[in-house]
Amino acid sequence: MADGNRQILLDRLPQGDKLGPEHFRLAEASVPSAGAGEVLLRTRYISLDAANRAWMQGATYRSALEGGQVMAGGALAEVIQSNVSHLAPGDTVFADTGWQDYAVAPGARLEKLPAANLAEGEPVTHLMSVYGVAGLTAYFGLLECGRPKAGETVVVSAAAGSVGSIVGQIAKIKGCRVVGIAGGAEKGRWLTDELGFDAAVDYKSPEFKRLLRAEVPDGVDVYFDNTGGAVFEAVLFAMKNFGRIACCGALSQYDGAPPAHGPRGIPGLIVTKRLTLRGFVVMDFAAQNNQALADLQGWVADGRLKVQEDIIDGLENLPSALIGLLGGENRGKRMVRV
Repeated sequence: MADGNRQILLDRLPQGDKLGPEHFRLAEASVPSAGAGEVLLRTRYISLDAANRAWMQGATYRSALEGGQVMAGGALAEVIQSNVSHLAPGDTVFADTGWQDYAVAPGARLEKLPAANLAEGEPVTHLMSVYGVAGLTAYFGLLECGRPKAGETVVVSAAAGSVGSIVGQIAKIKGCRVVGIAGGAEKGRWLTDELGFDAAVDYKSPEFKRLLRAEVPDGVDVYFDNTGGAVFEAVLFAMKNFGRIACCGALSQYDGAPPAHGPRGIPGLIVTKRLTLRGFVVMDFAAQNNQALADLQGWVADGRLKVQEDIIDGLENLPSALIGLLGGENRGKRMVRV
């Protein structure tokens, strides 16, 4: 075990400006010790998500971040010391460790991630991507909130990201026509050629709204929203009567100054089109995790669900990796190998 504990601190909160390297600071502390009922964890892979940025704006489903704190984030971590009976050194867990080499966590909140969740030869990182928060968010958000039916049209924004790329593939598995919204022609080709989406629309194009309507001439039955803002507005106007919208995130509004106004058509179009909008977080469906994991494992095993991971090396690269994610650099689940 190392003598020091490298930490990335959120040195100061962005004040209406975009997140930059200047908001972080690398520090070093001593390796902590586990007390009664606690475990000492060594981070192996740290998750990067748009939610990291949202936590800087205020309280969400977790408390708001403050300047000077270790930057918050979840990680696949190895148990180094354990003072609880259900975890032993060498076990792998997913924990809210923050951006650091070592962290202490209450053992009661942790569960060993079973090797049974991985097929022979599958990388451990799948426990954080397709079998972790990203995969479960896609699964429950689409199937429980969007409730797609075979033959329907499903649109997903941030479609090349960790959640969106899985949402679109599950919708195809369920027999839907799937249109992905992503930034740039290259990502669009990847969605259609590699992941099997029926079409992709570039939200960066000045013709975005027209291109979207051309791909959904009969309207949208289900929209999985990861972005909010102008993309949400464009899809809202294309929704069919009695359509369903699963509200997962608002990526367009996390970084930089807040928009001057919200999407137009609210609440008018929600009423006239008789739409159902449902916001959710993945923990809402924890009781159904076993069924979700069984389905996800089966789809990966038979090749119908392709897993894309974007792994960057080095704890010191966490700030730039998050900034890049917010700028749309990644395909699939981005994480940092510590």
